[in-house]
Amino acid sequence: MQRNVHMGESNLAEINERIEHHLPLVKHVVFQVAVHFPRHVDREELARAGALGLVEASRRYDEDRGVPFDRFAAQRIRGAILDSVRAADWAPRSVRLLARRLESTEQYLASELGRVPTIQEMASELGVGMDELAKLRDRLFRSVVLALDHETSNDTDEDLTLVEVLEDQSSVEPSAELETRELHSYLRDAVQLLPERQRFVIVGYFLEGKTSQDLARFLGVTESRISQLRSEALRNLKLGIEAQFDDDDQLPNGRIAKRQAAYADALGGHSDWKDRLGRWDIGYDVPEDPLLPIGSL
Repeated sequence: MQRNVHMGESNLAEINERIEHHLPLVKHVVFQVAVHFPRHVDREELARAGALGLVEASRRYDEDRGVPFDRFAAQRIRGAILDSVRAADWAPRSVRLLARRLESTEQYLASELGRVPTIQEMASELGVGMDELAKLRDRLFRSVVLALDHETSNDTDEDLTLVEVLEDQSSVEPSAELETRELHSYLRDAVQLLPERQRFVIVGYFLEGKTSQDLARFLGVTESRISQLRSEALRNLKLGIEAQFDDDDQLPNGRIAKRQAAYADALGGHSDWKDRLGRWDIGYDVPEDPLLPIGSL
């Protein structure tokens, strides 16, 4: 019994050593087989299938038959790869033949022309019309099945996967939609709560298209004062809105800080969260009659 155990351990060690020694054979077979498959077929998946074929070959190999292990394993590796591809492929054989025909034609023209061939050149080489070639390519593309984590390009610094490319950018997550509504509601209220002159400058400059010169004439001040009012208003808007999302309870020091804190408090109490989130429009309500009438300038 003990002798059988030692023989089993020895046999297992021999199998493991054979597998490790012939791992480069898997890469070699994958390289040979992969040239017959379309580009979208994952070479790493082929290598994994081939490695399983090598393990199976190592277990089944019988040295007494006189067949070299390299030859025996290569057949098993190749068979495992083909079985894996067939199991994952739902397209008919005709489509696969079409894929090889299109790819070989493209490679031939690329080598002859020194560049990627155009659709017209492909159609001419295949002896078909443009419409027919478009139908053939469409049939081929519809047969391709890719995993959602499949990388879309190796030529960019970004590792973009298929699910990221297919993401509907126009579809907003509910949480993001609510955040946007609340932010715009705060902005609208914040503009309304600005001191009168600051509000005139913000609405006139950003919403009504008035120039600094127009605003200066209307308010009876210099253009540099308009610039100062605009900067003060933007700072108030920024600090007032940020305060709504900040949990800092520190008491303000100084006259300006206290004024800004009072402005932030007024903004927080101007409307409740239900009103803010219930506002579907995200724009600012520009009055039909301009705040700063042209006739008064």
